[in-house]
Amino acid sequence: MIEFELCDFENVDHLNALAELTNHYMADPMGDFPPLNKIQQLRLVDGLANHPTAEVHFAIIEKKVVGLATCFVNFSTFYVKPYLYIHDIVVLNEYRGKGIGKALMEMLIIKSIEKGHCKVTLEVREDNTVAQSLYKDLGFEECNPNMLFWTKKLI
Repeated sequence: MIEFELCDFENVDHLNALAELTNHYMADPMGDFPPLNKIQQLRLVDGLANHPTAEVHFAIIEKKVVGLATCFVNFSTFYVKPYLYIHDIVVLNEYRGKGIGKALMEMLIIKSIEKGHCKVTLEVREDNTVAQSLYKDLGFEECNPNMLFWTKKLI
């Protein structure tokens, strides 16, 4: 059975799980980024703990954190309502294909409806067909008109 828990930034086990799962995602081909060192992990935890709209949700099986969703509540000027932006979602390799990611996403959608959010948004790599299939199954679709995600790196 999958349980869900909001990260308690005062709980050492939660902080270790946050760092471990974030590094797991970064090392994955879909993350494609070097893992965080200890100092960066501390900054990550501190940054998320002090960000006014950050939410970190865990998927837990038999007391082990096996999945993570890092989200931020944003605000839609068009709908004049808040919405949830899913920034990262990851499941440990050995737990993939068991419905954990889907259950985590469904929980986020339900919580967003309960909070009166107007939408849930996310970005997905063009080559991440597994995630795209999951998101489509949950009712996500490309924007109409189609939107591009652009970035300007400052560091």
